Amino acid sequence: MDRLDRPTDDGSPTATRRGQERRAEIVRCALDVIAERGYRGTTLSAVAERAGLTQQGLLHYFPTKDALLIAVLAERDQWDTGAARRDGGGTWPLELLASLVEYNAMRPGIVQTFSALLGESVTEDHPARDWFGRRYARVRADMADTLRGEFGDRLPGGLTPEAAAPLLVAVLDGLQFQWLHDPDAVDMPALFRTFVSLLGRGDEGAGDEGAGDEGETE
Repeated sequence: MDRLDRPTDDGSPTATRRGQERRAEIVRCALDVIAERGYRGTTLSAVAERAGLTQQGLLHYFPTKDALLIAVLAERDQWDTGAARRDGGGTWPLELLASLVEYNAMRPGIVQTFSALLGESVTEDHPARDWFGRRYARVRADMADTLRGEFGDRLPGGLTPEAAAPLLVAVLDGLQFQWLHDPDAVDMPALFRTFVSLLGRGDEGAGDEGAGDEGETE
């Protein structure tokens, strides 16, 4: 067994730390490989080679490809949610959410990997299908909390936070897909801030236009 392949977790703090570092390195390598090949085209041997391990060495840390995939998704999710957990106890202020969109615009490879996995996961047999289902339920609840913290029990347009939360999530994901296809044409951070401003306006603009039209008709 190669030196890099030897199990390092013998229970001591140093060994545990090294094991965690090795796992983190494998996850980073898996992210790169998935970004290049997609999940279906990714093999454990390719990830192991990228991480400087034999496949047997990688299996010590992640016994199956599915286990590695879930670790990749959890790691990516932690990058997004970690700031909110530190700064707001779990609730995303809208301004912090806008900053996350700006941050994502600076890491297209990660966004591409996550979006590709999301698209693949809609098939019945995909190992990440349940994970994404649970994640979306959690994210919708988090976004409802965000909107309630910003607007109270009703948004200016009359929607409840629970009704508006799926729309907010849809805009976040939809902008990412459009941006990945044409980053020059889609300014993801600016468009998200525009959507947030529309949430705050409600029907005010439409009401003004409607009043003007009625006046002209009369």
